[in-house]
Amino acid sequence: MAARQIYRVVFHNQGEIYEVYAKQVFQSDMYGFIEVEGFIFGERTQMVVDPSEEKLKAAFEGVKSSFIPMHSIIRIDHVKKEGKGKIMDAKGQNIAPFPMPPIPGK
Repeated sequence: MAARQIYRVVFHNQGEIYEVYAKQVFQSDMYGFIEVEGFIFGERTQMVVDPSEEKLKAAFEGVKSSFIPMHSIIRIDHVKKEGKGKIMDAKGQNIAPFPMPPIPGK
């Protein structure tokens, strides 16, 4: 039996840093995007509820696959087991999104 593949994807999204776990990550057919499928979230058997993980679950509820721009990706890791997904404030972090070229005509 093949081992289950799990990936940790860390990316920028609207001033926040998202850390999600997924079963599949690959280059999308849409140029410049990474496709992430099969999101994995922690079990609800715990007594303590993590608000950032609940916010993450709500953000990706019902999502089959997500297309993330390549310039937003910070890191993709192939991990042995899933951890807690989280959303962190990007302020105070030593990570910045890749600079975008200026929009012509502005």
